[in-house]
Order: sequence, then structure tokens, then C-alpha cells
Amino acid sequence: MKHQVVIEDTGEQYGCDEQESLLDGMARLGRRGIPLGCRGGGCGVCKVQVLTGSYAAKAMSRAHVSAEEQAGGTVLACRITPTSDLRLAVVGKMKKGVCRGVVPAAEH
Repeated sequence: MKHQVVIEDTGEQYGCDEQESLLDGMARLGRRGIPLGCRGGGCGVCKVQVLTGSYAAKAMSRAHVSAEEQAGGTVLACRITPTSDLRLAVVGKMKKGVCRGVVPAAEH
């Protein structure tokens, strides 16, 4: 089943299947600024904050996401799969790449 994912920072949306990671779905947007990194939870470049919605999470490096951060919805996009529609914000190293050259949705 596909769920809609909205990137709050840019207003972009994409469909993401329950069997694929948020990062794999995001990569289909075809934007060069999206850092794909290791895709295994070890590098930490794909950190996002889930604002609304639910997801299933796999193990991720505590060097990049603490248990407290994860409990608050900060996760690595390569290590979660959606179980509902999601709204997310990009954080950390990913924010610069994803938001580069994009006019925020509020300014449209």
C-alpha cells in the first residue's frame, strides 16, 4: 500500500510504499540535493523529523539518533517505512541539500 509523504520544508510530496524506506521514495523525486549516503543507518545524513503519521523503524546508529530523539520522531529516512501518510521535516546535514534552491511552500 502506498502512502503520501509531504516534505514540510519544500512542500514536495511523493508516494512511498510500506515495503520501501522513506529515503528510497524520496530519491524518486530525482533531486540532486537529496543525500543517499549508506542507506543502512550508519552515516546519519538522511535524518528527518516525522511531524505527523506513523511508521515502522529498523535499527539505526545511536551515534546519529539517540533513543530520546527517536522517541520524539527524529529518525533516519533510510531506516523507516510508512504505515500511514506522513509529514516530515528535514534536519541536520540533509536540510541544506534538500532545501537548496527550493522556495519554501509558504512563499508560493
